[in-house]
Amino acid sequence: MLRNTFAKLLAVGALALALSACGGKDNNADQADNDTPVSQEIVIRASNWQFDQETYTIPKDTPVRIKLENEAGAHGVQIEGAGVKLNNSKKSKVVTLAAGTYDIKCNIVCGDGHLKMKAKLVVS
Repeated sequence: MLRNTFAKLLAVGALALALSACGGKDNNADQADNDTPVSQEIVIRASNWQFDQETYTIPKDTPVRIKLENEAGAHGVQIEGAGVKLNNSKKSKVVTLAAGTYDIKCNIVCGDGHLKMKAKLVVS
């Protein structure tokens, strides 16, 4: 009985985390991103516990659309220091970044391999 209660609490907690990671939808920001002219687009493809590349590269000081495609499972993308958070409700964002290396991680708890789901964005 205690084991059953613990499993239910764990499931409720995981659901709450997943829902809070999704956040609210900001239609104005989505529209602005769709109207912004870009010189390049990168697509980050996510599947179970991995991104399709270890490193993505974009030019500095140039508008670039970053797009998320989930190929398997439910995943999100957060690019630390770049103001990018993508998920099922917001699938792309236009950014203009200074030169540097930015950490990419999955921001939706997606299972046992979630913490290993990392990549780099190199801006040069």
